[in-house]
Amino acid sequence: MDNTHHVHHVSNSSLVPLLIFNISIIVILLYIVLVIRSNRNKRSWPIFRIVSFVLAILFICLPLVGPYSIYSLNKSTFTSHMIGHLLLGMLAPLLFALAAPLTLILRSLPTMYARKLTTFLKSKLFFIITHPIVTALLNIGGLWLLYKTSLFSWMHMYEWVYWFVHIHVFVAGYLFTISIIYIDPIYHRKSMRYRAVVLIVALAGHSILAKYLYAYPPIGISKQQAERGSMLMYYGGDIIDAILIFILCFQWYKANRPKVRDEKGAMFQ
Repeated sequence: MDNTHHVHHVSNSSLVPLLIFNISIIVILLYIVLVIRSNRNKRSWPIFRIVSFVLAILFICLPLVGPYSIYSLNKSTFTSHMIGHLLLGMLAPLLFALAAPLTLILRSLPTMYARKLTTFLKSKLFFIITHPIVTALLNIGGLWLLYKTSLFSWMHMYEWVYWFVHIHVFVAGYLFTISIIYIDPIYHRKSMRYRAVVLIVALAGHSILAKYLYAYPPIGISKQQAERGSMLMYYGGDIIDAILIFILCFQWYKANRPKVRDEKGAMFQ
């Protein structure tokens, strides 16, 4: 018997995809405007960062209003849900971090406003929300909370819970990513070794959760769906994690190699 949750949303939900699509277009245009503004006085903004930003927005939208969203499925399968988790919680945050939005904003803002933003980046609050242990708890701990409590069921029953969970998944994923790999300015920095240890523990927590879901499906999810979804979570997550590990190791190598002037390494600076 398939116990998969049916999605219950209010009747005007059809307006939400259009709203998200319009917001996404506006955000992309704002990013491009900032790039143009920045390029007037400073060296050209890398094309790959623009591509990363556009792809990040795309992968944010797909789980919310795309083919894997509740708006295009009569029934929310666990496999489609897990695809959304990988896109929204792992791949989109990584691409968003590589787009270096904070650096671009600092380059584009007038000096007075740039200083105010820098003050916030140096603040105690920003230190706390970008601390590797805090972000790991928000990210991996949040997933354990989602799947091992009634939150997963509520997400399919109440629209506000659905949006809260998905916003949390992206924000937690993004904060975790920028706490491990330093692309944008981080003024309260942790050592490479410290971040590597936190990353290893977080990856273990993610893998253990995937195996746990394989054996013990969430409430209302059939065993067959749980097996497919958890395998996707395990192996798909490994691929994205491998990219994160590669970037961290590359940054580690750059930080410890002999001091040779090499402007070509600007990709991960």
